[in-house]
Amino acid sequence: MSAAAAGPAIVDVGDADFAREVIEHSSRVPVIVDFWAPWCGPCRQLGPALERAVNEQAGALRLAKVNVDQSPQVARQFGVQSIPLVLAFRDGKPVAEFVGAQPEAVLKRFVASLLPSNADRLAREAAELLEAGHANAAEERLRAALAEDARHPQALLGLARVLGERGKTEEALALLERISAAPAGVEQEATRLASELRMASAPVDDLEALRARVAAAPDDLAARLEFGRALAGARRYAEALPELLAVIERDKDFADEAARKAMLDVFGLLGSEHPLVQEYRSALARVLFR
Repeated sequence: MSAAAAGPAIVDVGDADFAREVIEHSSRVPVIVDFWAPWCGPCRQLGPALERAVNEQAGALRLAKVNVDQSPQVARQFGVQSIPLVLAFRDGKPVAEFVGAQPEAVLKRFVASLLPSNADRLAREAAELLEAGHANAAEERLRAALAEDARHPQALLGLARVLGERGKTEEALALLERISAAPAGVEQEATRLASELRMASAPVDDLEALRARVAAAPDDLAARLEFGRALAGARRYAEALPELLAVIERDKDFADEAARKAMLDVFGLLGSEHPLVQEYRSALARVLFR
């Protein structure tokens, strides 16, 4: 990302714009927050040295300066008790910190430790290429990122998305299973994508024929499970969930808990706030723990 795209390297931030200028901005570049006050001697010593260390990186990260006297809300939010306090944010979360003035060499090492890796840069380039519709070029960069860091969460998610769109479901799911210790947004999207891929890979047979099989033999759990999965694969979730729940009501362990797993995939795809999820998650809990 260019320095212009990243915005100013050093900004003054307060209660009103902290979420935008720090939390949101840290999804684009790392943001270092310097909590300080005019009356604080060590703050006056630290501030210029920290600014020099950040400026040397030509916009690869941002320094946000927070005057705690003018920003009591943010200071309380992060439990600021002693200043200068420095917090570093990446992807909306604090990832490193220190308290008190530090030698300039220490500050430079601290700043350097936050810089995006080559894998980070490749994954970000791939995301931009995908957004522009250049899937082949994106795949090249994603594979290069994983060659640098085999567990890079954004690269794993991006490559899984590319492969899933090409119908390579098993390979995509294997990549998603490797994601760990990822930012919350990446984990949520990985869960949603995995659910979507499993649903899409379920065979969608003749729904009416399956419906007739279930009607003719209500206790045929294999037929009912197949029917529920087929309905989910056809995105008819309001019909799929009661069929899957009916299998669990009769035998919660049937086919290695396949009906429960299918319901969880639907939940992951729809999201926790969806009315169907709220209704059937409660119903599922009642059946499992009765």
